[in-house]
Amino acid sequence: MHRALFYFFITGIVNFAYGQSLPAPARLRCDLLANTQAVSQRGLPVSIPLAEASKQPGQYQFASITSKHPSFSWELEKKFPQQSAYRLLVASSPALLAPGKADYWDSNRQNAKQTKATYAGKPLVAGTVYYWTVQVCNEKGQPTALAQTASFHYGEPDPAERFAYYPLVAEPQKPHLIHKKSPGTYFLDFGKDALCQLTLRLESPANDTVWVEVGEAVASPYTINPKAGQRIRYLKTALPVKQGTHAYKINWPVDAKRNSRNPVLMPDYIGEVYPFRYVTVSNVKGPFDQSSVERTMVHYPFDETAASFTSSDTILNQIWDLCKYSMKATSFTGYYVDGDRERIPYEADALINQLSHYAVDAEYSMARRSMTYLLYHPTWPTEWSLQNVLIAWNDYLYTGDDRLLQTYYPELQKKILMPLAGPNGLISTRTNKQTDDFLTSIHITKLFDGRRGLHDIVDWPQNGEYISPEKEHKGETDGFVFTTYNSVINAYYYRNLVLMQRIAEALHKPDDAAFYKTKAQDVFSAFRTVFRDEKTGLIKDGDETSHSSLHANMFALAFGLVPAEDVKTVREFIKSRRMACSVYGSQFLMDALYDSGMGDYAFDLLTATTQRSWYNMIRVGSTISMEAWDIAFKPNLDLSHAWGAAPANLIVRKLMGVEPLTPGFDTFQIKPQLGRLTQANATIPTIKGAVTVAIQKTTHTETLSVSVPGGSKATIYMPQSAGKTRLFLDGKPIRNQPDNGFFVVKDVAPGQHVIELK
Repeated sequence: MHRALFYFFITGIVNFAYGQSLPAPARLRCDLLANTQAVSQRGLPVSIPLAEASKQPGQYQFASITSKHPSFSWELEKKFPQQSAYRLLVASSPALLAPGKADYWDSNRQNAKQTKATYAGKPLVAGTVYYWTVQVCNEKGQPTALAQTASFHYGEPDPAERFAYYPLVAEPQKPHLIHKKSPGTYFLDFGKDALCQLTLRLESPANDTVWVEVGEAVASPYTINPKAGQRIRYLKTALPVKQGTHAYKINWPVDAKRNSRNPVLMPDYIGEVYPFRYVTVSNVKGPFDQSSVERTMVHYPFDETAASFTSSDTILNQIWDLCKYSMKATSFTGYYVDGDRERIPYEADALINQLSHYAVDAEYSMARRSMTYLLYHPTWPTEWSLQNVLIAWNDYLYTGDDRLLQTYYPELQKKILMPLAGPNGLISTRTNKQTDDFLTSIHITKLFDGRRGLHDIVDWPQNGEYISPEKEHKGETDGFVFTTYNSVINAYYYRNLVLMQRIAEALHKPDDAAFYKTKAQDVFSAFRTVFRDEKTGLIKDGDETSHSSLHANMFALAFGLVPAEDVKTVREFIKSRRMACSVYGSQFLMDALYDSGMGDYAFDLLTATTQRSWYNMIRVGSTISMEAWDIAFKPNLDLSHAWGAAPANLIVRKLMGVEPLTPGFDTFQIKPQLGRLTQANATIPTIKGAVTVAIQKTTHTETLSVSVPGGSKATIYMPQSAGKTRLFLDGKPIRNQPDNGFFVVKDVAPGQHVIELK
């Protein structure tokens, strides 16, 4: 018997003799996918085994793993906090795994605390289904049972799809309300907007025509609004019906304008979708009830139970629900797209989508797929090229898997736009450095609105006409003055250099890391020299203006470019501008506020009920986050833009304060900044398992209850509170001095813990 197997066997006998039962690892993932065994047909789940379905790839849909060396990961149960070793088995048959054998790979005992492994067995054969399991040991060397067997299909490599992803889901839904407006006319409300298909099952006494209207907004109760906005959808179509009872699927019209711009197309196994919440059916001659209609919502697989949030603020709760649902509803193509209007991936959308998706579901493949696409299909804004590195770093930080960094490191080096640097070390798109060779290197090969090349954007739209009491300038850039050297562009550039140093270090490239560190220091100095207003201490928009906008200052503050002596001045200026940015810009504004100790003011903006607020989206009737604060600010907005769903990640990352400190959530922080809340509860999905945080404030005691998943350690920040100085961890007093407004408790082990401040 192999030594490692013998060790596991003998220890298992000892455990059995003493009546011990250690829970096996759970939620097994292959290449970050947790449900590789799932099989569907046209988006609907079927019970056919993966091995059988893989023989009919045209008939069934399933995920395919294409990496020569797939990654495997697993979660530890709460009663099993620490791992000291693992043994992983991969076989061509599940029967082999039951007695603990493997014909493709037996890792043998590996002493490791990391809950992941990389395949190192025999070459995998395309078109084959493989089965795997894992067994781990606790800190005492005691082994668990083998985990429940998981399976995956190994497919042919696809150069355009380097990482695994799921097929889309088709979710049948019934209306929440059917209202009979008049004989033969029915109004239906499905409760929420979604990208869908519609099927009617109608009984007709003769051949006839039924009229079907679908839309996203109502003009009055039980009446769909056909003119709610330029791109707020409405459609009326004639449906020929035959005598008898038949099912009819509505065929959506071709959007020629959208299709001319190379959008992401719906896969054939799903078909076209259309956004609507409301339906009116007229001239119905037979019975009509719940059985007569079905809406099929299309989306990427989404775990409704993975995340939750409730608090003592009812407005904040509604905003959370809006933004969480937005992540599901806008995933209908399998990529992070701008919304229904264009269905094109944009880097800025993808960054906010990524963070918010991570906050509401432990799902990482859609972000990877979107970034892979965007590297080779870039868009035109300068800052958005600079967001690729941010997306790549987030992927590594949240998954702990460095393969995306390894695969695309050369492309990421190009996306930081270093060839645009001038003698001062700063970059500019306006100094004739955008040569054909440069643009080709970053894969810009086509015109955007008649222009080729990068163009500074700062925020969007730049030139909207509407001015509200909440802002004084047209557009969403707070009057930003565009000059040769742009402070927002160079704030992004600095952030890219900082992250490229970390990426190079993660990939064991010390020379590159040293290079990027030096460049970052040079840009930091140049930024201060060129953009700091010596009279005010504020950040100027550019090198040729004295104007200081919200954007120049909030990006500098968010990315660590404001000198310590100016932070107070910049904070006060930012506060004076309120929400003078778009829903896109708000992500960085709120990050800057929370990270600089302005959590109370950030809470005020997060829960505001003004026209420029997330609550306004709910008030105007949208159930998915909107492209802009209101149609007044962008007349062609659509109601399916996830870049407006920043609160999903802001509530998790900043208000509840749960963020990874090291890749893969090996260590993470819980640093709540609750504003006026007296109570908040959240479940937050991570690659290691769920983190739970519950906070309760009373007159005499503030209580923070947390759950740290196995394989992780937490640094917990307990907010300082006037008159409360005694700190307790799990009922035991601990000596701790507050630091910058928080009591800090480090190295909190896996399991349930309670921190009290009295």
